[in-house]
Amino acid sequence: MTSTPPNSQIAPIVACTVSRDVQNFDLLIEDMELALGENWGDLGFGEALAFFAQPEAQALGFIALAIDETDEENLTHIGDIIAEAKIRGIKVILIAEDVTPAALHTLLRKGADEFVPYPLPENELAEAIERVRAADQTVQASANTPALHAGAQKEGAVIVVHGLAGGTGATTLAVNLAWELANHDKTDAPRVCLIDFDLQYGAVATYLDLPRREAVYDMLADTENMDDEIFGQCLMTFQDRLEVLTAPADMLPLDLMSAQDVSRILDMARRHFDYVVVDMPSTLVTWSETVLSAAHVYFATLDMDMRSAQNALRFKRALQSEDLPVEKLRYVMNKAPKFTDLSGKSRIKRMAESLDISIDLQMPDGGKPITQGADHGIPLAQSAAKNPLRHEIAKLAASILALGTRDVKAA
Repeated sequence: MTSTPPNSQIAPIVACTVSRDVQNFDLLIEDMELALGENWGDLGFGEALAFFAQPEAQALGFIALAIDETDEENLTHIGDIIAEAKIRGIKVILIAEDVTPAALHTLLRKGADEFVPYPLPENELAEAIERVRAADQTVQASANTPALHAGAQKEGAVIVVHGLAGGTGATTLAVNLAWELANHDKTDAPRVCLIDFDLQYGAVATYLDLPRREAVYDMLADTENMDDEIFGQCLMTFQDRLEVLTAPADMLPLDLMSAQDVSRILDMARRHFDYVVVDMPSTLVTWSETVLSAAHVYFATLDMDMRSAQNALRFKRALQSEDLPVEKLRYVMNKAPKFTDLSGKSRIKRMAESLDISIDLQMPDGGKPITQGADHGIPLAQSAAKNPLRHEIAKLAASILALGTRDVKAA
């Protein structure tokens, strides 16, 4: 790539070389093209400070600052470039040829993140780029990790949401219920943790636009050594209000976790949070009994169709055959008919009677705003505050909070 002002590029500029003349560093040009393609530009020493103030510079991840012995007489200006880059959050890779140790020491003290000698050793620039990017991600991750206090003993309530069929709104209910609980009182809000236990198709991260951390898999694979710090490093903070344990980055078998693993995770979460909301996979697994036993209330979502009715019946029979506490179940009708739809209300009543269950909650059809909010990673309280579904979930959260942590029952 030839020396070109960054703002003339069509492709987004994510990095720049800064030098007296980049043509003096031909190996740097080759390595930049290899690492970044066309997504980089070149600046002279006199252009750099002015460019940093331009809107185009907001996308810069790093600059490769190349100097040789001729530039030592200009160390003050070069130091100013490094200092300004650091102020704006731009990483600095210093590339130097035949420069005295004193000059290097001066520039590194100014804040350069990496030093690479010139001529560039093979792959050294690419490795330096990876290191500065990894360091930046670590800083962002640390800023988005909650501080958990060792020895906490909150004994939080466990609220579980389980979809009895695909598309019954289980994740929508879990995500938005957790958000409403965490935001019910702006001055004295309870601490809420949302856990996605669907290791294969968990979508909580998508619904809140959160990254999935590799640390989650490491924790799940070795819960015996999990402590407050490890658990906290696996959590993501959403808008400073809600802590989230997302599903792992990769699709994993549901039996990766044992009942003991799940019990340890729930116990850890309960110690640190007032409410722990769990989004379950629709499949029954060996540790489903553990979650049901730990739950204060277990919401089972279903639609008004035959597949949901059959699944609800089989689900109920499976629990009863193992003598599990089915009294914790609270059935939630998804896309329930409107108040004036007497025929629809009658169908729900007949369905409940035929299954010998009580459908305690009826959630209205929120329409397209529900899908749109999930696609944008925003809770309904922000994307569609007046949506009828949001109102019902907010009412459910208020009723749970009114009953207190130890005595959570369905509204």
